[in-house]
Amino acid sequence: MLTVNPSERLTYRRITAQDRDFLFEIDQDEEVMRYLTGGRKTTRKEVDEVFIPRIESFNNEEKGWGLWQVSLSTGNRQAIGWILVRPLGFFTGAPQPDNLELGWRFRRQSWGKGYATEAAKAVLDSLRQAGCPQFSAIALEDNHGSINIMQKLGMQYLRTERYTDAIFDEDVVVYSTHPFNG
Repeated sequence: MLTVNPSERLTYRRITAQDRDFLFEIDQDEEVMRYLTGGRKTTRKEVDEVFIPRIESFNNEEKGWGLWQVSLSTGNRQAIGWILVRPLGFFTGAPQPDNLELGWRFRRQSWGKGYATEAAKAVLDSLRQAGCPQFSAIALEDNHGSINIMQKLGMQYLRTERYTDAIFDEDVVVYSTHPFNG
């Protein structure tokens, strides 16, 4: 089973269906959801009937796929966000198991402190040590915060494309590391 070692300020553990309250709470901030749903908050029913089944469909403990909860390592040890790991294009019918998509969602009060970059880098480093050669991330073109994180992870802009799956249909920018590089 893949593990992610604590980083300078953060600890990591896999998210399960038992974390439904945490998943719901993060999605109750319109700014957190701005580039995902246009600011619409997720309902408990959506967490239970859509989000958790989707997570479970790509969850693979051995390979490190799933959601990794990110918590502060000192003070109140609050869970502040999560890092997503799954094959790029998993829900599009053309998954790329050797090119892992990284994604993130963090409580607004943790923004601007480098936590998402630190967490994504810790997860990426663990996956790279396990042999994954390439990482990608997608975002809406005006989501400058996420694009900044992608660049800090060594990803470069590849293309803009239409990303369509059962719940998402938008033009996105795709950033990626190159195999065995970046």
